Amino acid sequence: MKKIHFFSLVDLQARMALKAEASRLYLSYLWWVIEPLLYVAVFYLVFNIFLRSGREDFLVFLIVGKIPFLWFSKSVTLASNSIVENRGLISQIDLPKTLFPYVSVFGALYKEWVVFLVMLMLVALHGYYPDLSWFWLIPVFVVQFLFILCCALIGAFLVSYVADIRMIISMGMMFLMFTSGIFWDINDIADPNKRALLFLFNPVAFFIDSYRKVLVDHGVIDLEHLLAIGFASLVLLALLHLVFGRYSKQLAARVLAL
Repeated sequence: MKKIHFFSLVDLQARMALKAEASRLYLSYLWWVIEPLLYVAVFYLVFNIFLRSGREDFLVFLIVGKIPFLWFSKSVTLASNSIVENRGLISQIDLPKTLFPYVSVFGALYKEWVVFLVMLMLVALHGYYPDLSWFWLIPVFVVQFLFILCCALIGAFLVSYVADIRMIISMGMMFLMFTSGIFWDINDIADPNKRALLFLFNPVAFFIDSYRKVLVDHGVIDLEHLLAIGFASLVLLALLHLVFGRYSKQLAARVLAL
């Protein structure tokens, strides 16, 4: 399948899935915004009202951490199950198996640009006004998207072979939630070596810190680290496409046998 046809199909399938999902809900597309804001509200209640975080700007700090994390966790979790959930279609037609995780990731992306707009509005309403540094959001967003695609393809491939992997992915998301600095500040880690190690092994923590540097601190992101993640993601993405192409028939047989 040509790339243009592949991405046209991904776009069509993602939009149809979102439309079908919205049609089943009374509040329809409003849930795209309501759901992440409810997550933020729950975290704010626990960590700022009950546990007293001590940060005056905790709401903005939390919004800028939680929303990018939700994008990552929901995209990867949905995509990991996407091939297995489409085994009925796989049994009837030979499609590239990468199609299904791509549809999940693009569906989440279409939701996320709306949520990010709401996030930027809320940040501005709290006095953190836009300036030229906000243009740094674009490369951070793009690299996070590439990283999400890699994790989604890896998850989808592994879950297709061993269904139990989905449980490990679920536990992994919880681990990342606590170690990515969503409700605590990574810069509170006094040892710079430990902070560097965290960014090295947990790119999600780096993305969240970068969003905060731009939106809250109006500072400069670590461009070298961002480019390294972007380059590694592109290389890994190319390798994953080769692996999916090489094991396409085995993958289909494995999924149909589940």
